[in-house]
Amino acid sequence: QVQLVESGGGLVQPGGSLMLSCAASGSIFRINDMGWYRQAPGKERELVAIISRGGSTNYADSVKGRFTISRDNAKNTVYLQMNSLKPEDTADYYCNVQIKARTYWGKGTLVTVSS
Repeated sequence: QVQLVESGGGLVQPGGSLMLSCAASGSIFRINDMGWYRQAPGKERELVAIISRGGSTNYADSVKGRFTISRDNAKNTVYLQMNSLKPEDTADYYCNVQIKARTYWGKGTLVTVSS
């Protein structure tokens, strides 16, 4: 069993910053890709950012230049630094990890951007 625990969500004003963390635990030998997805009310879940074990990254166009994904392989943890937040960034953010041929999801953490 693999468990993912997200943290760092909350309420922030437009233009502010938050950092999300996701720690994986359980039956882990090696994590390949790690990423963050988000889902706003009434919308499809979308990829925000993804990072490979070697550090290659990919971002959604809507967050490029504002968000930075990183990881600490020794801690089995992935981070998402979110700067210059906009109201449209409001969503539930979900951690995702790939271990061999399997995909695991966190339960989500809510980010609300509002004045």
